[in-house]
Amino acid sequence: MAETAVKFVLDKLTPFFSNEVQMMNGVHEEVVYVRTELERMKVFLRSADCLEETDEEVKIWVKQIRDVAHDIEDVLDEFTLLLTHNHGDGFYGFLHKLSCCVKNTKARYRIAYEIQGINSRIKSIDEGQLRLRKKFRAAKQAGSSLANSWNDRRGDALLLDKTDLVAIDGPKEKVAELLVGGGLGRQVVSLAGMGGMGKTTLAKQVYEDRQVKKHFTIRAWITVSRSFKMEEVFKDMLKQLFQAVRKSVPKAVEAMSSDGLKKIIKEFLQQRRYLIVLDDVWHINDWDAVKYALPTNNCGSRVMLTTRKVDLAFTSRLESAGWVYNLQPIPPEESWILFCIKTFHGKACPPHLEGICRCILKKCEGLPLAIVAIGGVLAAKDRRRIDEWEMVHRSLGAEIDGNDKLQNLKKVLSLSLNDLPCHLKACFLYLSIFPENHLIEPMRLVRLWTAEGFVEAKEGKTVEEVAQEYLSELLNRSLMQVVGTTSDGRVKACRIHDFLREIIKTKSREHNISAIAKEHMNQNTLWPDKVRRLSVHNTLQNVQQNRFANASQLRSLFMFGMDEKPRLHALFPSGFKLLGVLDMRGTPVTKFPIEVMNLYYLKYLSLRDTKLKTIPRYIGKLQNLETLDLKHAYVTELPSEILNLKKLRHLMVYRYEYETFTAFKYGFKSIEKIGVLQSLQKLSFIEANHVGTLQELGKLTQLKRLGIIKLRKQDGKMLCSSIEHLTNLRALSITSTEESEIIDLQHLHHPPQLLQRIYLVGRLESFPHWITNVHSLVKVYLRWSRLKENPLVFLQDLPNLVHLELLQVYDGDMLCFMAGGFKKLKQLGLEKCEGLRFVEIQKGAMPCIEKLRIQWCKSLQKVPLGIEHLSQLKMVEFFDLPHKLLKTIRRDEGGEDYWRVAHIPKVNSTYWIDGRWEVYVRFHQDEQLKPINVEGLVMSYKITREISLGL
Repeated sequence: MAETAVKFVLDKLTPFFSNEVQMMNGVHEEVVYVRTELERMKVFLRSADCLEETDEEVKIWVKQIRDVAHDIEDVLDEFTLLLTHNHGDGFYGFLHKLSCCVKNTKARYRIAYEIQGINSRIKSIDEGQLRLRKKFRAAKQAGSSLANSWNDRRGDALLLDKTDLVAIDGPKEKVAELLVGGGLGRQVVSLAGMGGMGKTTLAKQVYEDRQVKKHFTIRAWITVSRSFKMEEVFKDMLKQLFQAVRKSVPKAVEAMSSDGLKKIIKEFLQQRRYLIVLDDVWHINDWDAVKYALPTNNCGSRVMLTTRKVDLAFTSRLESAGWVYNLQPIPPEESWILFCIKTFHGKACPPHLEGICRCILKKCEGLPLAIVAIGGVLAAKDRRRIDEWEMVHRSLGAEIDGNDKLQNLKKVLSLSLNDLPCHLKACFLYLSIFPENHLIEPMRLVRLWTAEGFVEAKEGKTVEEVAQEYLSELLNRSLMQVVGTTSDGRVKACRIHDFLREIIKTKSREHNISAIAKEHMNQNTLWPDKVRRLSVHNTLQNVQQNRFANASQLRSLFMFGMDEKPRLHALFPSGFKLLGVLDMRGTPVTKFPIEVMNLYYLKYLSLRDTKLKTIPRYIGKLQNLETLDLKHAYVTELPSEILNLKKLRHLMVYRYEYETFTAFKYGFKSIEKIGVLQSLQKLSFIEANHVGTLQELGKLTQLKRLGIIKLRKQDGKMLCSSIEHLTNLRALSITSTEESEIIDLQHLHHPPQLLQRIYLVGRLESFPHWITNVHSLVKVYLRWSRLKENPLVFLQDLPNLVHLELLQVYDGDMLCFMAGGFKKLKQLGLEKCEGLRFVEIQKGAMPCIEKLRIQWCKSLQKVPLGIEHLSQLKMVEFFDLPHKLLKTIRRDEGGEDYWRVAHIPKVNSTYWIDGRWEVYVRFHQDEQLKPINVEGLVMSYKITREISLGL
């Protein structure tokens, strides 16, 4: 995005106007000219953005500006790098300084010369700007040609043949039921989903349904779209409404304003039961503009919206006590049926093509429009030439770009991208760095966006909080898909649709946001002269062939799926002194890359999941480093020079190791004076082996996540004193030196009120009284507590608690969940409560519980009494409980307690018998418990444990 590139340069020019950088005579005027021209061009770039897709002249002009902005940024960064050079001490340091002074003088001449050259380029670019202004004005008056061409094709969804309507009967029936049923007030039913999911098709089928037409005699179908005009929408609505009662529209309507039209519509509908469909609503403001014309009468009226925006769908639902129907991808079998209809005209797929066809279909991921479009492409292929079919699978991005039959699909998917504001567009195109089907962790993305400078500062918020808002907006716009969430509702992983990924790969390359080097690359692929971000997938071969030999301007380097050890100096002999992001996660690295030593601009360094054991002292030179990710590496100690990194915000140095079903945490040795790292937001896991370290923690007032291990009882008071200063803390994990060591937290009188997650692993002499006052808690994890008192008494009234894990927590023989307690709890785990004989769940307790897990409670004599009251329970797991107890819930063995769990959709019972694990699972309420293969059970348990233990 050229606007983003220009913004970066304008930000970097600021020091040159605040006497922070001394410039040679004449250079100041040149820099003033650069800034003035770029500020002027930035205004036009927003107008150019909507025309760039369809106007080659605009596209070239935008590219020229982007290239100039990148070149200016490079010149300024190289100059700043020389000015910040460390000369050392002593006589040799003096000589080095003298030498550098000469070099700096040369550098000042060079920057003057290069800026003059850039200014000449800007003047020639500026000459074309006058000609383009006329296009911008014309485009503003006429609206985007891209949007108009899309509107012309929307009618296709309303004219589909019956054969195209695969897997629509179920959704159609559900939505029709929502319209016809419900209360008498006006209610809104929203159909939400990404572009191409079939929202319009489903809405039209419901609209034309016989039962729906009979129920609503007054109906209107309105296509809103991105570039609608309010008066035209209301006139169209009036025309359809009057037509429904066989009357002519009053002639005065033609000259009316929006307000007058709304008044007539409202009066017309006031005493009538109506159904209004608003198809393709993009913004909440659009809905707000229309809704006041639709009276909230008591006639059972309905409004049906189709939208890509999740927040719009839920806002309209809340306003009207309505419903949101989220469209899901077509299931695999129905996808195959639709694919064969479009590809083979309803005939069976030839056996020799089935393998490649299923691979191509998999890329469609159940998206109806993608299946129909790709089917149309393949229908024209020679069925005898399997190589032609294989080429479509291998070069999907090229097909989307060049095949006319896929242009409508490209437009549909691109609309959401084109609707993004500039800052979000850059963030979204950045996702092209990730490989196909890669699961993207939200916090990784947040830290990368921040390091890249994509995130704009907002008053009262950290840049990470703003970045999380960006991610939420992309999810809200259906541009990203949530793959999994944590028990407390946080997004655990997300991804993008394969077809959308192919589109942003192309656009990202065009805008020089990223380049991708991978296996089976097209040797004719054209790359920018100066690659700014390089993502290497699976192989270093293309890099080794000097495809990216000129890496002096490289800003970011990512490596995914590397089996071979990367040697950075050999791969990039010219170096990459301007590198800001280095992500070598999962590579077979054993030593810290020495090339990192001189990366002054490095902000993000990830060596996660590597075999790295030591960190050199020269890491202290990376004074701009914000993220150091050493999770699941083997580092246990950091040099004291780490304290030089005053901008460090995220320090993650820990790993988990597993023994049977037990997880052990390893962190790093404490560092004296760690309190100087005042920008830290995440610190995990630091050993509490020095009382001074615990005192220093109180100075880290920006901390949101803190992990401490090897805590001793005598250190509890000092730790409590420090925690009271950490008012921004959201997650706290504390582990004692050993299972029998006491964690003393009784001195914490004013706990952080924003605390959401707490993990305490160690003995507790008594339950920490302050936990009952932290109403923001959503997750509590206790292990080895061995309390004599019932912990449920202290936890049951926490208003927002959704996940509770109790492992070796209580020595009593009975736990009772009282009526009215744990009102929002969704997930509960009880483990190794060795004396526990009975669990009672009173009616009205845990009304929202969805998952219950009871493990290694050897003394338990009965299935929890009252489990039958838990109407929302979706899954229960019994792990290694007494065999005779588990037999009572098996219907095939005449289990007397089977009726207690009969309402639960999934029941899993696992126990050790005759030297092996026996696992029985029931996936449906009408099934018996059936034995399954236990392979992978241990790994599954490990993954679950790691998620539970994490911050």
